[in-house]
Amino acid sequence: MIEGLQNFRDTGGTPLRDGGETRSGVLYRSEALSALTPAGLDSFAATDIGVIADFRTGAERGMAADLLPDSRPFTVVELPLLEGALTGMAQQAPIADDPDAAKAAIAAAVSRIPALGDLYVSMLGQGAASFARLARLVAAATDDPPTAVLVHCTAGKDRTGVAVALLLEAVGADRSAVVADYSSSAANLAGPWADRMRAMVTAMGVPLTPAVDTLLTGTPPAAIEQALTWVDAQGGAASYLQSGGLTGDELAALRLRLVA
Repeated sequence: MIEGLQNFRDTGGTPLRDGGETRSGVLYRSEALSALTPAGLDSFAATDIGVIADFRTGAERGMAADLLPDSRPFTVVELPLLEGALTGMAQQAPIADDPDAAKAAIAAAVSRIPALGDLYVSMLGQGAASFARLARLVAAATDDPPTAVLVHCTAGKDRTGVAVALLLEAVGADRSAVVADYSSSAANLAGPWADRMRAMVTAMGVPLTPAVDTLLTGTPPAAIEQALTWVDAQGGAASYLQSGGLTGDELAALRLRLVA
């Protein structure tokens, strides 16, 4: 673990359908890097991560900028996806200039957001180009560190969860292992991080219903399974990424890079 991060992990070691597993030290996932401690920054600098793909919107980045070590350079690629930004809205609301307007905006936003699985399907319908660009970043990396890719959003569970599931599926990962990796984020985020998100929402007067709580902190297996079923109907993860612009050569490079 890296101090200041609760949902950080290497996707390496994921079992493949035909045997073997994904390669370690290639693709990492996390929540936002805004809470890294000094010790965490040192640990992060010692990793093989060289590229950071950030799915957060500009507003989210402005409210909680990533903290990065200054001991070496990192390539930061912004891939903003509005769908899945509920936790970012929760972070912004308490410090809005007009509390009443912020409360109304959050309440309206929450009322419009569908169930988590439906949210993911909407995300997939809009985000093929962004997900393909992430796949291209991973495919383009070399074996000379620091070139590993870290992908994150705010919580590291929704936009990041869908993105990682797509890449793992595209290289032949076992479906149950993909679902298990996605589902583990809720336990990782439990405690102070989840409590802070709940407090931010309730401070704005938004009722913390089970549905809202799931949107904020949950990773139910059924949600990613619904998303992957939708992807299956498009021809599978590889075809979906190609619909977003990933070439056949890049797909082959992605598989070569991620499969041990």
